[in-house]
Amino acid sequence: MWDYTEKVKEHFFNPRNAGPLEQANAVGDVGSIQCGDALRLMLDVDPETEIIRDARFQTFGCGSAIASSSALTEIVKGKTLDEALKVSNQDIAAFLDGLPPEKMHCSVMGREALQAAIANYRGEAWKDDHEEGELICKCYAIDSALIERVVRENGLTTLEQVTHFTKAGGACASCHEKIEDVLISIVAARCEAGAIEAAPAAAAPAPIDTVAAEKPRMTNLQRMRKIEEIIESVRPMLQNDHGDIEIVDIVGKNIYVNLKGACMGCALEAATLGAIQQKLFEELGEYVRLLPASQLEMAR
Repeated sequence: MWDYTEKVKEHFFNPRNAGPLEQANAVGDVGSIQCGDALRLMLDVDPETEIIRDARFQTFGCGSAIASSSALTEIVKGKTLDEALKVSNQDIAAFLDGLPPEKMHCSVMGREALQAAIANYRGEAWKDDHEEGELICKCYAIDSALIERVVRENGLTTLEQVTHFTKAGGACASCHEKIEDVLISIVAARCEAGAIEAAPAAAAPAPIDTVAAEKPRMTNLQRMRKIEEIIESVRPMLQNDHGDIEIVDIVGKNIYVNLKGACMGCALEAATLGAIQQKLFEELGEYVRLLPASQLEMAR
């Protein structure tokens, strides 16, 4: 069972503003029943002030989809269209005191419906991101443009997070490598942007004794030892749960490992690998993939 907050349960069992809105002059439709989630958001907008006087929804989906839609209507009522456009999927989740990570895609769908409804009111052609980029996940019809936007807006760094926020990769898993390629390109761009922002435009030279030596680039051997050091640091935590981890091989950005004991085949195996991968990313300062050793032969 998902760990739902009391507020999510309240908005699921007693949704606000559910049902059609006869006087709606703005309608946004997103999702599809074939993919498991669909949402219609209807707004009654004051033509003179562009204030949202009323909002209602109809949704096909899980409890989180219903709760997120209900929360969205409560959030936007009384706001101007420009104010409503600033509402993020994180705002929707925060209104509900949080959503399970696996259900964050419901809040993303709500934000898309809001954008579609406002575009409809303004007579603008609105296209969801699913139509703009390379199709990545065929199971849920999710393309690269949507994944890139959600990754940037929510600061995502792992495949598991992308699946939670977009559903991409949550079915057959054949698109996992393409999703990670998108992550690598975005993380690389973040690192470059951070380096540019961190450098002052015309800084006065600091005294010699206070100038920190530039961190040298690690050699391949130093990088391998650093990876081993990071893996060793997480082993006690796994061993406390009667599990363990060992490095099998390192091939470029890919680090192949074996999980042992209770960790092997555990229902949380993907989450364990994702957490360790995040630690590697933070301490190495580069994006790497942490993969089961069973995938090593397929990569060769």
